[in-house]
Amino acid sequence: MPSHARPKPSRVPRALLRAGLVISAAGAALAAGGAATASAAPAASDLATDTGAAASGLTGALLHSAAGGLGPVKKLQLDPLANTSVDPLANAVSTQIADFKPVGTTLLTGALSNGAALKDLPLVGTVTRVLPG
Repeated sequence: MPSHARPKPSRVPRALLRAGLVISAAGAALAAGGAATASAAPAASDLATDTGAAASGLTGALLHSAAGGLGPVKKLQLDPLANTSVDPLANAVSTQIADFKPVGTTLLTGALSNGAALKDLPLVGTVTRVLPG
């Protein structure tokens, strides 16, 4: 019976293992403590003095930050190869049957191959008008 060489187990010093365990436990304790503090209910006296100004300010700040984040995304050119000679979306295929109007792929890919942004697309563009920015 041939005997196979058994691989040697890696020898990580126990001090490193213990230090990693302590750091992991401390991080978990801090995360749990932060979550407990964040989920604590506000006192009844705090609710009585809130006139809605804080909620209005928070809503305004949220809309302002969303407009700053979504505005550039709505204006970003979707096809990085648009208006180049190697753009795969510029290749068009069309067909016409009898006297019907010709149908081709440029209806779908024409806007993208011309460098359209998200707000310029036919169906998606109308939906993006709802988003701030």
